Amino acid sequence: MKTRVVVLGAGFGGLELATVLSEALGDDVDVTLIDKNDAFVFGYSKLDVMFGRTTLDAVRLRYRELAKPGVRFLQETITAIEPDTRRVTTDGGVYEADFLVVALGADYDFHATPGLAEGSNEFYSVAGAAELAEVLPSFSGGRAIVGVCGAPFKCPPAPSEAALLLDEYLDARGIRDECEISIVIPFSTPVPPSPDTSRALEAAFAERGIEFVAGRRVASLDAARSVAVLDDGAELPYDLFLGVPKHRAPDVVIASGITEDGYVPVDSRTLETRYPGVYAVGDVATIGVPKAGVFAEGAARVVAASLLAQIRGGERPGGYDGLGSCYVEFGGGRVGRVDVDFLSGPTPTGVFQEPSGALVAEKQHFGSSRRARWFG
Repeated sequence: MKTRVVVLGAGFGGLELATVLSEALGDDVDVTLIDKNDAFVFGYSKLDVMFGRTTLDAVRLRYRELAKPGVRFLQETITAIEPDTRRVTTDGGVYEADFLVVALGADYDFHATPGLAEGSNEFYSVAGAAELAEVLPSFSGGRAIVGVCGAPFKCPPAPSEAALLLDEYLDARGIRDECEISIVIPFSTPVPPSPDTSRALEAAFAERGIEFVAGRRVASLDAARSVAVLDDGAELPYDLFLGVPKHRAPDVVIASGITEDGYVPVDSRTLETRYPGVYAVGDVATIGVPKAGVFAEGAARVVAASLLAQIRGGERPGGYDGLGSCYVEFGGGRVGRVDVDFLSGPTPTGVFQEPSGALVAEKQHFGSSRRARWFG
């Protein structure tokens, strides 16, 4: 019998895992890739959609285009996960696995922040970014807040990028002088592992007149008064709110009993859970790295190598290294990059590459190369 690998979630982690197994084993493996969505969207594309630089349809990579030996994609909603038996139930059937990989990412808990779910107030979901693309053209002045409602959250530089790109967007419309921009973030610096990146972002905020409110999160929105209430009780009036919702593991993952403190604990080197043959990668897992696609991708490669060693017989690969690079939009046609190392030393470290046009091209290649690799 072919080895049955069931992968839950077709994001960075699930797509990379399925691709590696297909490349190595072809039709000699049975990979079932399950996701409730019909298309994949790179996280950074949501900012492009929100600010009108592209359309949602242009950035959707449809799963129906997946055609890899040994891999079948199912657009189904997962209703139950039984980690002890590696059995998965969906609205379309029941699937049993020799190896089960949970890569369902993190969901958004809109109701954890009262007022956030009312109106177009968040840009982290694909739908939210598309809604704000319709709202922004009608914003003619006043105070705009980019506010984070809880940590950890996906792509730590994204709120800073949103603030800088909002400045650029308003300037291009000729109304920047009629606007104020504030960014509220629960960290003491924009990107804690990299002081150089944080200094560059704070300098960009200062240069553009963006208020940086550090070490605070948005606890609630009072829509009637147009006020954001912070976790220390302070109030910030707003005319436009761009929010980052609190994150949590999907309900079906929590209901499976596999989580602790809201996420799936794994061995940070092997990505194995406490259940034999069950792994978790990406934003759904507690690994000690940021919730960002590049880290999910790297973790998926480690899991793939481990599965290949077990299927073929052989020595297990080295552990997950916790290395990754994140691109940071500064506006003005410039992109920076931070290369971070979360696991090799006593504390995380980050090396900053100054914003440049060359890194714009590198970021574009990052996306195009993965699009070609995963979707052909």
